[in-house]
Amino acid sequence: MLKISASICIILLLFSCISPISANAQSDRSRIVMLDRPILETANLNYLGNRKPLQPLNFIKLPVVAIKPDGWLKKTLELQRDGLSGHLGEISAWLNKKNNAWLNAGGQYGWEELPYWLKGYGNLAYILNDSSMIAETKIWIEAVLNSVQSDGYFGPTTLRKGRKDLWANMIMLWALQSYYEYSGDKRVISLMTNYFKWQLTVPDAAFLKDYWENSRAGDNLLSVYWLYNITGDSFLLQLGDKIHRNTANWMDKSWLPNWHNVNVAQCFREPATYSMQTGDPQMLQASYTVFNLIRRIYGQVPGGMFGSDENARMGYIDPRQGTETCGFVEQMSSDEIMLRISGDPFWAENAENVAFNSYPAALMPDFKALRYITCPNEVVSDSKDHSPGIQNEGPFLAMNPFSSRCCQHNHAQGWPYYVEHLALATPDNGVAVALYGACTVNVRVANNIPVTIKEQTNYPFEEAVSFHLNTTKEVTFPLYLRIPSWCKNGSVKINGVVQSTKLEPGKYAMIQRKWSNEDVVSLDLPMELSLKTWQLNKNSVSVNYGPLTMSLKIKERYDKLDSKSAVIGDSKWQEGADASKWPTFEIYPESAWNYTLRLDKNFPLKGLTVIKKPWVKNSFPFTVGSVPIEVHAKGQRIPSWGIDEYGLCGILPDANAPIDEKVEDIVLIPMGAARLRISAFPTTVGN
Repeated sequence: MLKISASICIILLLFSCISPISANAQSDRSRIVMLDRPILETANLNYLGNRKPLQPLNFIKLPVVAIKPDGWLKKTLELQRDGLSGHLGEISAWLNKKNNAWLNAGGQYGWEELPYWLKGYGNLAYILNDSSMIAETKIWIEAVLNSVQSDGYFGPTTLRKGRKDLWANMIMLWALQSYYEYSGDKRVISLMTNYFKWQLTVPDAAFLKDYWENSRAGDNLLSVYWLYNITGDSFLLQLGDKIHRNTANWMDKSWLPNWHNVNVAQCFREPATYSMQTGDPQMLQASYTVFNLIRRIYGQVPGGMFGSDENARMGYIDPRQGTETCGFVEQMSSDEIMLRISGDPFWAENAENVAFNSYPAALMPDFKALRYITCPNEVVSDSKDHSPGIQNEGPFLAMNPFSSRCCQHNHAQGWPYYVEHLALATPDNGVAVALYGACTVNVRVANNIPVTIKEQTNYPFEEAVSFHLNTTKEVTFPLYLRIPSWCKNGSVKINGVVQSTKLEPGKYAMIQRKWSNEDVVSLDLPMELSLKTWQLNKNSVSVNYGPLTMSLKIKERYDKLDSKSAVIGDSKWQEGADASKWPTFEIYPESAWNYTLRLDKNFPLKGLTVIKKPWVKNSFPFTVGSVPIEVHAKGQRIPSWGIDEYGLCGILPDANAPIDEKVEDIVLIPMGAARLRISAFPTTVGN
């Protein structure tokens, strides 16, 4: 990667010395330059980035109300609102207002569940501008703001070995930060300032010693930097040093402090976060190292995650191992944060990988139930105990509204946080789009000039993305567009004029232009089929189409159960809650699934055909019946590959396992739409 100073010199040279890209492009007043990272030589005039001496952010998150989703993303948030996230306050005992410790001192249920839910629920309310949800959010926020104690501590007091446990407060701080973005309520700043002053008084010997807070204190550190960027209080940097030295060591190159799937997905970014204070590139690199370490051992599977069930175990690396729903949403959040810190387009790509391929299948299509564990190869989703095949003892594969109390509350953050990152401010007073999705963005560019950008697309199910700009006057600013690493022949038009700059995969196309009202940028991201071989998992193969990974289309049978009869051990319903409105579903296959993928000996992609179907009428594409893309292929059954002794999809068969001679037509669909799925295939070779 070029040094920033070198990048600036090259860009200036390009702008001042090169010949026009084309006559049309010259008249369009545009230049396009391919960059590895955004330009950091200036500070954004319109949004708070990192205050010195913190290292500058590559991208700056816009306020929570700046982006309004459209298309399938809007439909997804509406389903979430109408489903479990929006109504959890009516059924979860942890959200019962009667005698709740977050509302009443000395009450019950004062740990992670309420803030887990609120940080997603509140952001969902602000994005959708739902007045009743905003009112509900404010009830809890007001209680938190009024809970401040004389020493600066806030919220319920949970003691672990005589010490105050800070984990739940770390989550609530994020909910408060979003509320501040929405409301500008300065009481949030006062609460956080006094709370962090209190943290500074706690001796190191008693600070961040419990398992969860010790693992996850990087979340606390991010909140400290958020506040520092607003107030500039120097004691916050002192606290930053203290937090890092008392946090679990996520910097080891060959071992992790613990192997809990959510901790790994959430905590690997702590060194990168602290690198903003130290400026040490090795700390940023440490987060990359942990990310790669877990995937090198347990992540030889499609979907952007790793197979740890709850805790990764030596030898359990097959794609039939899974990840908690909490792990999916925390990985997406970490990817978004790493994108802002590093500017590396890799993190946007991984966020898409998890968001499109792993996360959607963890929930029912109506968002009224979810499962604790979702796997790349999963052909039964029932309420039985599958341990030790799965590293959890309980009914953790069924779609249950109480599966489990952490995921039940925490999953609310996944899509709202993703929507908040559809557009980002850049240090050079421009706009970046690293995650593509239909939305309207209200953003200030240049020297505080308001611009509205309407993005229209059905990405990732379609290749075309367009941006329609509205501005009251001409304004010059850079627009950064990520070119995915899988896109070999991308192209861009401005007001219908093709731009001749070659769009390099894995970089940003920076369009520097004097923009006028009703300018239109059209981006074409052609998708192609590709194969990924997982060598450590018996050379199994996944089929990709652009950012989508394909899975076998299995006929799914949904059996409805009483959620209280299929109860998970830590479930707690509110008294009087109507369980009949929130059923559990078990999902069983009603078609064969034990196929190899038959590939041509000389041209492996030869027998694979992409079929595009009409866009789904209800705008929600993540079901077997609604997904608008299929891949037709050939396969052969492996009779010995079946359900194993634990009631799970058997591990991948050996290469010499006997196969049926009959070659069959099989259909693949995006794995995010497949709640039963085979997405890592054994293969056979033919002509």
